[in-house]
Amino acid sequence: MHIRNNVSACKWLAIFILFCAVATTTTSAQTRKITGETQKTPQSPTLIPPVEKAPAPVAHESEVACGGFITQAPPSTQFEIVGSEEEQEQRLYSEGDYVFINAGASEGMKVGQEFSAVRPRGRFKSTFSKKKGSLGIYTQELGWLRVVRVRNHVSVAFVVHSCDNLLNGDLLRAVQQRLTPASRQDAVLDRFAEPTGKQTGRIVLARDGREALTRDDVVFIDLGAEDNVKPGDYLTVFRPAGKGIIVEYGAEITANARRGYESNHFHGGKLSNQAQRLKDPGAGMLHSETVTTPGIRKRRPPVPRKIVGEIVVLHVEGRTATAVLTRVAQEVHPGDFVELQ
Repeated sequence: MHIRNNVSACKWLAIFILFCAVATTTTSAQTRKITGETQKTPQSPTLIPPVEKAPAPVAHESEVACGGFITQAPPSTQFEIVGSEEEQEQRLYSEGDYVFINAGASEGMKVGQEFSAVRPRGRFKSTFSKKKGSLGIYTQELGWLRVVRVRNHVSVAFVVHSCDNLLNGDLLRAVQQRLTPASRQDAVLDRFAEPTGKQTGRIVLARDGREALTRDDVVFIDLGAEDNVKPGDYLTVFRPAGKGIIVEYGAEITANARRGYESNHFHGGKLSNQAQRLKDPGAGMLHSETVTTPGIRKRRPPVPRKIVGEIVVLHVEGRTATAVLTRVAQEVHPGDFVELQ
């Protein structure tokens, strides 16, 4: 009986030992396989080259297509907006409205044609410009529309985009394809750049009649095709040294060292913190004259001009061009000078 039990126990012990050996061999093989594969094919870092972005345009679509212009000849078109689907309730039309045009199939109108809505405002002269006579007819650009239905002598158009209210009587002309110049990569405005000696002109007007201008505002300059100016040209906006547009004075505005403002006993008025130095420091404090800012400016050497911004030309006419402000150091005003870079 003891011998049988011992044999049975030894049998089960042998089976257990065999099972452990097989499990150990399998685990070792799997470990060697994983380790071997890792050593055989090491993972190297993946390098992703940087993607160069295309330069952004200098202006938005609203500035390019709706900037306006000053042209020599009035619009030759007779097509105009004469009504609207909602004309009983409104007289101002904008994006998403359907308007009526005074031309149809008999006048050559076709479905799918696109037009720009313009509003001539009359001949424009500027006191800032050295050019004689009229610079042209100032014309607003209001948006564009697409013909969707054509009848014999009238058409229906959908206002695709509007940058201002459209009115009855606004004229329509074929959409002008204009390329938007790309912006430059350097983002620093050189506020002390030397003059280039190239063409100079003035900002004669701003869109919507604005007088205090900043970046992305549309302006009109008195340089055009006759001055060899082209779309994409950059110009520096500046003011001559000591010259201002808003205030121009010839004497000191602040209090100076003058007799009559001091007390009879202490004589403190001659030592005003706003008083400039004496012309003759060796003279008596109460009777000597002080230097003045106009006098200093008159005898000083040439100093740098004041650069206040930069513009890029979007559209060129004969005597003028439409441009957009791309960089500013402070607010810009009509009347500021421009120079081709």
